Amino acid sequence: MSARSTTTVDYRPKAGEIPTEPGVYRFSDDTGRVLYVGKAKNLRARLSNYFAPLHTLHQRTRHMVTHATNVQWTTVGSEFEALQLEYTWIKEFSPPYNVKFRDDKTYPYLVVTLGDEAPRVMVTRNRRIPGARYFGPYPKIWAVRETIEQMVRAFPIRTCSDSSYKRAMETGRPCFPGQIGRCGGPCSMKVSVAEHRAIVDQFVAFMASPDPRMISRLQAEMKAASAALEFERAADLRDRVSALENVLESSAVVLSDTVEADVFGIEHDELAAAVQQFRVRGGRVRGVRSWVVDKEIDVGLGELVDSVLQSAYDDGEPPPREIIVPELPDDSDALEQLLSQIRGRGSVHLRAAQRGDKAALLQTATLNAKQALALYKTRRSADYVSRSQALTDLQEALGLADAPLRMECYDVSHLSGTNIVASMVVFEDGLARKDQYRRFNVADSTDDTESLYQVLSRRLSYLDKSAEEQAKLDRLVGADPQDILGDDAGETAGEELAELESELEEGDDLDELGAAPRKPGKFSYRPNLLIVDGGQPQVQAAARAMRDSGIEGIQICGIAKRLEEIWLPDNDYPVILPRNSEALFMIQRIRDEAHRFAITHQRSRRKRDITSVLSEIPGLGPARVRDLLRHFGSVAKLKKATVEEIMEVKGVGPTTAQTVYERLRS
Repeated sequence: MSARSTTTVDYRPKAGEIPTEPGVYRFSDDTGRVLYVGKAKNLRARLSNYFAPLHTLHQRTRHMVTHATNVQWTTVGSEFEALQLEYTWIKEFSPPYNVKFRDDKTYPYLVVTLGDEAPRVMVTRNRRIPGARYFGPYPKIWAVRETIEQMVRAFPIRTCSDSSYKRAMETGRPCFPGQIGRCGGPCSMKVSVAEHRAIVDQFVAFMASPDPRMISRLQAEMKAASAALEFERAADLRDRVSALENVLESSAVVLSDTVEADVFGIEHDELAAAVQQFRVRGGRVRGVRSWVVDKEIDVGLGELVDSVLQSAYDDGEPPPREIIVPELPDDSDALEQLLSQIRGRGSVHLRAAQRGDKAALLQTATLNAKQALALYKTRRSADYVSRSQALTDLQEALGLADAPLRMECYDVSHLSGTNIVASMVVFEDGLARKDQYRRFNVADSTDDTESLYQVLSRRLSYLDKSAEEQAKLDRLVGADPQDILGDDAGETAGEELAELESELEEGDDLDELGAAPRKPGKFSYRPNLLIVDGGQPQVQAAARAMRDSGIEGIQICGIAKRLEEIWLPDNDYPVILPRNSEALFMIQRIRDEAHRFAITHQRSRRKRDITSVLSEIPGLGPARVRDLLRHFGSVAKLKKATVEEIMEVKGVGPTTAQTVYERLRS
């Protein structure tokens, strides 16, 4: 082991590489054998426990992590899906360190004894009950009991034992669970055998295929009962609706036992694509395969699906009967014939799932592909050799005297010409310097080129300040506004800060970026290369700002999104970098980071604006403003809401709702 491994293991991934979503992780050794499978609601938080200093770990845990050489993870949509996938992989790989699952027992099922006179719902490990309908399996017994508890509230069916049922029916006295409201069978003396069978059928139908329309029907019945003054029945229906809403979420990991399919999630950009393949056999995810490829040419999603499927079955494993993809290629019929030939028996069908369990599983696979692509970019950007090659290639391609060790990239964002903002991101030695990011507000502008001219003029003006002016700027920028404008601050300091804020809005979003507070003076650092998001018009605007500022010796370029072309101010034709070059990868990453930072700021401005508008309405305090936004989910939905819909928010009366409606449309 290396010196670092004396405190932890060498294969420890960086914290930022591990997603924070729910998922399942597996440790494996150098032979590929899976040693341990676990689940987590937050993968990053859980895996960090395994990579604590070795002497702090439990002996068994330390033994496992030191024998492992690799850790992998797969994200899912919910904690329940993580439970299901954990079960599947433990049964598949039989990991030696999963001791609690290595007994002779099978996993628990939820079962409905349809062969009985009055069917009963219960937890069992017995798969041989005649005429029974099984649901599951569930990795944890508490999960199946919790499901039964919620479902029985919606569909009150029998839960008591056979002996209790027999005794109750013979004596005419309710069974004990029925006396305390825990059993809804005929033994509770509340329903007949026929009525109970109808409720059982509803129970089984909902468990087999949860249908949201059932909730709508129950809500309609509840309103009708309330209108007829049948309040007790309305309350019972209300409880059933609430219970169904709690169990409506279905697992995307476990499908019907007859499903044999491969699900391909694909995430791509102009330069690379990540593929996540879920192999579903017998309704369960039996294997996961992922890979990332560089795109030599820019192809659409359909063409990408075509090339992925042609190469996915080179390992000798035949394709299944059904393949789920995010988009059907143009030649899907021919591709089906080719895959059917590879399969050898039966035909293969391509599907682009739009709804249901398969669409949910496709969404999960796509989420994993998205994270794999982000991880690939992060690791590629962090590689010293790749960064050095990218800077050297940029120097040669752009004709620079030296490698661009400090690069600044600018992007403009707005909403239909309003809330115009711009971002500045900084990369030094090929790595992001988030503590030096800046955000700009643009009060008035005709278009993006004019906005870029204003922003760059303001930024370049800081490169031409005298030493005394720069020291004054550093003091103001480095201080907290509350410190400057506090009780002891004089009018001079306030005027200086106001003058400063009129030129620049500070851009460190510490909550979002996790960056340390900025050191004074960084804004005056001179870049080697200025990059703008756009083509020749944006580059010309940047060059005009450079000329008007009297600044020389800084190279300017722009990157156009459509073909990833690099434009220079004095060239009529763009510079075309190889699509798989490290230089183009770095330029694209800087552009994407500037775009992300601008969009984030623009959205926060919109939210701030609508909050300030609502807070000016009499009767709406901060709490009710939050309730309004939380109730509708977005500003767009709130603006479309009627007065009656606004009145549904707690604490908002007719007058206030009318005022909100009129104010948002004024």
